[in-house]
Amino acid sequence: MSFQGFSPASVEFLWQLRFNNERSWFEPRKQEFIDLIREPMRELAVQVQRTVGERHPKLQLNLKISRVYRDARRLHGRGPYKDHLWFVLHRPEDDANNGPAFYFELAPEYYSIGMGYWSATPVTMAKFRARIDRDPAVMEKLARRFCRQKNFALEGEIYHRPKGDKGKLLDPWYNRRNIALTWDRACEGSLFTPKLVDEIADGVEFLLPYFEYLASLAGDPEPQKG
Repeated sequence: MSFQGFSPASVEFLWQLRFNNERSWFEPRKQEFIDLIREPMRELAVQVQRTVGERHPKLQLNLKISRVYRDARRLHGRGPYKDHLWFVLHRPEDDANNGPAFYFELAPEYYSIGMGYWSATPVTMAKFRARIDRDPAVMEKLARRFCRQKNFALEGEIYHRPKGDKGKLLDPWYNRRNIALTWDRACEGSLFTPKLVDEIADGVEFLLPYFEYLASLAGDPEPQKG
C-alpha cells in the first residue's frame, strides 16, 4: 500500500499518548496506534527510501524505523512509550547511531526533516576542524549555499570554549560538538498528503552534499594532538 499521508487523528493520538503515557491507556488502543502511526510511518519510510534510491542509484542507504516502546532500562521516570517517532536513512557501513543520517520525525506539535551527525565523536569533529583548516574553500561553499536557503537550520551543541575563530561564515560550523541540519514544521499541509514523500526526498537532495562531506571524514587521518 502506498503512503497517503498521516491524518489529523494521527497527531491527536500522539497528543493523547503524551498525556496518558501508561500501559493501561495504550494497550486497548494498540490497533489504533498501528493504523494511525506505525503503518503510515512504515509506508512513508519505504517510499522515501525507494525514491531516494531511484534518484541516486549509487547511494545505498539502509532504513531504520523507531519503535514506540522506550528502553525499559532508561525510563528515568518517563512513561514506557515514545510520543514522537521517526525513521532514519543511513549508510550500510554505519548503524543508525554511528555516522550521519537523514531523518523524518513526527511529534504531536511538529514534524521534522533533516540530517544529523548526533553521535559524532570528539575525534570526528577534530577531523572536521582539521579539514577546514587545511582547505576551507569546500566548507565555505557549502556554508554559503546553506545561508541562501530558508528551510533548514543549523543545530548541534556548541563548545563552551570556541575551538577557533574562522570568521562569521564558518564559526557556526567549526565550533560545534555535533551537527544537525533541521527543518521543523507545524503539523499541517503536506503532512496529510502523499506529497510528503517528495518533500522529504527533496530535503535529502538538498542535504546530500553535507551528508557526503561529514561521512567522508572517516577516511581522514586523526589530527595530531598539540
